Amino acid sequence: MFQFLSVSPHNPSKKMGIYLSTPKTEKFSEDGENDRVRYGLSSMQGWRATMEDAHAAYPDLDASTSFFGVYDGHGGKTWMVQVLKHEAYAAGDIGTSLQEAFFRMDEMMRGQRGWRELAILGDKINKFTGMIEGLIWSPRGGDSNDQVDNWAFEEGPHSDFPGPTSGSTACVAVIRNNQLIVANAGDSRCVISRKGQAYNLSKDHKPDLEVEKERILKAGGFIHAGRVNGSLNLARAIGDMEFKQNKFLSAEKQIVTANPDINTVKYILFKHGGQNTIL
Repeated sequence: MFQFLSVSPHNPSKKMGIYLSTPKTEKFSEDGENDRVRYGLSSMQGWRATMEDAHAAYPDLDASTSFFGVYDGHGGKTWMVQVLKHEAYAAGDIGTSLQEAFFRMDEMMRGQRGWRELAILGDKINKFTGMIEGLIWSPRGGDSNDQVDNWAFEEGPHSDFPGPTSGSTACVAVIRNNQLIVANAGDSRCVISRKGQAYNLSKDHKPDLEVEKERILKAGGFIHAGRVNGSLNLARAIGDMEFKQNKFLSAEKQIVTANPDINTVKYILFKHGGQNTIL
């Protein structure tokens, strides 16, 4: 069993907005299963003025694959499109296809047309922050192959549009056959349970971590009070383009990067007496 956690806004100074006088305690819950996995999810807005978290649960991505993810910011169908369209996915290299999807999201947010496409997929935009309020989309709601992906030729990463200043964490997991592949950028977390003991499958990308601090400083940034440039309390995220403006550095070496950590876990499923045991 594995579990996602997303409990805090990744940039309170920009995304918390106005607190409500009373929390919204209504919960959206869902569960489902197929012959490979069983899942459950629940989300609650709480004290925030807007719902800033999103999730994706697609147990039947294809005949042998399931996809799950949480996003502190935005997410959903767009991720599915970017993962599925990458040639590495068809070749069975899930880790590479996930990494490319993270970077592709960043590229789309740099282009005005790509940002509008994200807005359409995200249903609505918070007019004050420009942040997509991620909801749930069905991957079968439309076929991405029917649309020509030509936004980059009109207003791509090298246009004068810097991209939005809001952003999102992303922690996603793909289950294929006997493998669990986790990709993470930010501080949403994936946890696996083995014999009742919890183990992290991802780590929080905080600015004070040595590997993050080294990249931030080399890219010309600084860390103050545990925040990148005194503002962002994450070292990796999708979006947050104000920290990705150095045209002389690759995407992996920017002050804040969307480059995810990839963790692959292999397991064996034994069936006996009508029960399943995972090792």
